[in-house]
Amino acid sequence: MKSILNNSISLFIIAIILMIIIPLPPFLLDLMFIINIALSILILLTTMYIKEALEFSVFPSLLLITTLFRLSLNVSSTRLILTKGGNAGAVIATFGNFVLQGNAVVGFIIFLIIVLVQFIVITKGAERVAEVTARFTLDAMPGKQMAIDADLSSGIITENEAKRRRNNVQREADFYGAMDGATKFVKGDAVMSIIITLINFVGGIIIGMVQGGSTFTEVLQTYSIATVGDGLVSQIPALLISTATSMIVTRAASESSLNVDLTNQIKSQPTVLIISGIVILLMAAIPGFPKPQVIVFSAVLILLGARLSKTNASYNVDESEQIRGELTGEPVSEDEYFRNIDNIYELIQTDPVEMEVGYSLIPLVDEFSGGNFIDRVVMFRRQFAQEIGMVIPSVRLRDNGYLNPNEYVIKLKGEEVARGEILVEYYLALDPGNLTGEVDGIETIEPAYGIPSKWITKDKKELAEIYGYTVIDPLSVLITHLSEVIKEHAHELLSRQDLNQLLNNVKKTNELLVEEVVPGIVSHGNLQKILGNLLKEGIPIKDLETILETISDYGTSVKDTEMLTEYVRQSLKRTITRKWSESGQMKVITLSTDVEKLIINSIGKNDKGSYLSIDPDLMQKLVSQLIEEISKLKGEMSVPVILTSPFVRVYFRKLMDQFYPKAVVLSFNEIDNSVQIQALGNIAI
Repeated sequence: MKSILNNSISLFIIAIILMIIIPLPPFLLDLMFIINIALSILILLTTMYIKEALEFSVFPSLLLITTLFRLSLNVSSTRLILTKGGNAGAVIATFGNFVLQGNAVVGFIIFLIIVLVQFIVITKGAERVAEVTARFTLDAMPGKQMAIDADLSSGIITENEAKRRRNNVQREADFYGAMDGATKFVKGDAVMSIIITLINFVGGIIIGMVQGGSTFTEVLQTYSIATVGDGLVSQIPALLISTATSMIVTRAASESSLNVDLTNQIKSQPTVLIISGIVILLMAAIPGFPKPQVIVFSAVLILLGARLSKTNASYNVDESEQIRGELTGEPVSEDEYFRNIDNIYELIQTDPVEMEVGYSLIPLVDEFSGGNFIDRVVMFRRQFAQEIGMVIPSVRLRDNGYLNPNEYVIKLKGEEVARGEILVEYYLALDPGNLTGEVDGIETIEPAYGIPSKWITKDKKELAEIYGYTVIDPLSVLITHLSEVIKEHAHELLSRQDLNQLLNNVKKTNELLVEEVVPGIVSHGNLQKILGNLLKEGIPIKDLETILETISDYGTSVKDTEMLTEYVRQSLKRTITRKWSESGQMKVITLSTDVEKLIINSIGKNDKGSYLSIDPDLMQKLVSQLIEEISKLKGEMSVPVILTSPFVRVYFRKLMDQFYPKAVVLSFNEIDNSVQIQALGNIAI
């Protein structure tokens, strides 16, 4: 049964084609005419009750099917009219007798008026509206696409919702493009109906007089009824379909059907009803005007307007402005909008991650213009989650007219943390330090890592790669800078809500552990601090179960979050070792015994915890020696790793944060036994 229903449309179209070839008996033709009328009414009502055109996206194809159906019925009825002496069924005879009323001339005039109204007024208008709408829809696609990308970047919508909206934008353009062509079917149908009517009439007269031997009056009476009846039977459904076509191409997107929208929008303007009623009432003073009808109708308008006006006045200012905006679509003014206190809270919201770009960079980040910024951010979010175990928030993307055209700014929680400049039509050539030649370009500094670079033209890209430059496209420069900023500030982006989502994810596999640790042993706030401490030093928090188990083991006796963080780091030794070792080796800089003793003896305590207090001159010498050692080993160590004892690590890390925050400070207990430690330098007093 389901298979038959799925293939019913295909079978119906085949039947339409066969109707053009195979003669139909009158009773079957009557059934087809009734189906045609019912189908036309169904389509018209559907276009009135939909909220937007895409809810009836099959309409262009349906327009072709209904037009073909009417033409096949015209062919079948013409065959019967010319071969059966005007007898083409009860439906045609009934329509012909009803319209003609014994007067063939009047009947033909009414028929021609119906055809011309459909052809000149409705069909012509629908054709023009479809053409203009198709053009405007295509022109508006870039703006709609950017709006979707902006909503996705700001987190207002999900990726699935953005994909659905992009699909709707494309479908809308395809729909109106198809409608622009489909309206030609309706226009051709109107022309063809006039031609078929003339063929029926002229052909019927010739056949009736030549072959039938009837008089001209008898032939005229017989074939005029059949001709007009046939024309009306086909033109009334055609008129309904034409109206439906006009309805759907003029239908704007709405929250309700046409009936609800029309009623609500008229009700929202009671003054218009009152004024209209007064104007109608004044028309009663015109001599010869039917006064009872005028007075009754004007009274209805005035009373209805007065009642609606009284009803609307009962609402307060905020409610009336909201209703007016919803029903009429009028945007309220800024002052009226902020009368609602809830709307003011929008002004103090900040986005976790925000990027502002100059106007020259818009094509780089606009997906419709060929930029795939959003896709690259999604790819980075996925990679970051797999490596670090944290999902970064959506990136709010804005254009800023106050920036230089090639400039961009990265903001965290509303404050600028980084900025850079990109030349869209160029490539960035990075100098790795072992070049075999030079290329001409605009000198610059790579924004993410501070590497000396050059902006080069596209024609020099291959030559630069031959000379040993690392060549990067502009979008990769932008994404790299953004990713490095997010990695550096990941501990700031970890919110309490993110923590709850991470815990809920662990609950799926180990609910008992989560319920035992949080908040029994450690509070949500302290757990957030521990994870933030790990993220601040680039330690992944993906293995959250191990982190919670370590807190469960030590959290009952150790309440200091920094010390708990040290225990957690030791539990994550394999992760730490993998991150900063290479080929089974870890190159480090060590601290001498004297330096470690100095740090231990300089630890002080107060109510807020422990702190490091070293003589400023001695601290300056220690830091200077460390930075000098790092500079000497720069070629051998891409990231300086300093190895200390477990107790000293946390305090030395605080010292390095002030002078060299990019250095990695590890303890012996955080390195797995499988790796070989290679000390390239030593810091001594």
